[in-house]
Amino acid sequence: MKGRQILLDHIDGREAAALMVDGHLDDLLIDADAPRPGTIYRAVTDRPVKGQGGIFLKTPDGSAYLRGVKGIGQGEELRVQVTGYAEPGKAIPVTHKILFKSRYAIVTPDAPGLNLSRSIRDDDVRDALLALAHDGMDGSPMGLILRSASAEADLEDVAEDITAMRDLAEAVMGDTGQAPETLSEGDGPHTLAWRDWVAPAQVVTEPGCFEAQGVLDAVDAARGAYVALGGDASMMVEATRALVAVDVNTGSDGSFAAGTRANLACARMLLSALRVRGLGGQITIDLAPMPKKERKTFEAVLRAALRQDDIDTVMAGWTPLGHFELQRKRARIPLSQVLP
Repeated sequence: MKGRQILLDHIDGREAAALMVDGHLDDLLIDADAPRPGTIYRAVTDRPVKGQGGIFLKTPDGSAYLRGVKGIGQGEELRVQVTGYAEPGKAIPVTHKILFKSRYAIVTPDAPGLNLSRSIRDDDVRDALLALAHDGMDGSPMGLILRSASAEADLEDVAEDITAMRDLAEAVMGDTGQAPETLSEGDGPHTLAWRDWVAPAQVVTEPGCFEAQGVLDAVDAARGAYVALGGDASMMVEATRALVAVDVNTGSDGSFAAGTRANLACARMLLSALRVRGLGGQITIDLAPMPKKERKTFEAVLRAALRQDDIDTVMAGWTPLGHFELQRKRARIPLSQVLP
């Protein structure tokens, strides 16, 4: 099926959301047993990690780890937010820079000021949104960012979103408790789909839509490493304990440009393959043979794909062996852990 579809359903009793683009599974969100990113805790400091500038915290969901802190002693109370999923056997990653994020508005308690997304360039739209921001945050010391989706939204909806996020922020930041407690749960897959998948799409919510629209078959395929790249080319995306290894193959195509074509297809499809499989961390790509002069083209195509992706990813560059490396935030839990 051509076009974009957002499908909301369940897999094995877990809430899930799928983004299909031209019949291809482009993104997948599945609820897990681990704390959701965005969850806010009242935590109590436990013990510092000397030499690493971090400290362990006690939370209702177990031990958490906060980086980049100084001058905090044991037994102090902090409000922190979950930033991603922990690797097996490790503490929950958290930050003390808390954000309250919705479809149109982001309230920033520690960063005052009213700002709009840089992608909103129409002066009339910017003026109208800034007026809403001033009205919605009047009397508050907290900051506000209006996201790009607000440019196409009804102003009343944006105003309601600002109010909802401000009310939540004031309730959480005004908390005066002392024991470890969950102050706000992170968003589930259905809410995340509404919040972050803002491009026009057909939304399907009927129970069983995953099976009817081929999502379950695509999820089964994603449990394996194989990803077709068009023609006879393919890549294998495999998670090891240390890193994610990507191997690009040209198949039976022995032409001079086969390697370049396969590598550029990899650059376009890699991020989707990683999102669906829930993979992050260190990523090493063993590309098919291609002339060195084509490396800049590969980087440009990959960079363009990254601009459409909302997970923090750093292009680390080329290794002496000709591999290309990425460092990607662990924003998803691996599919193999959610659906073993």
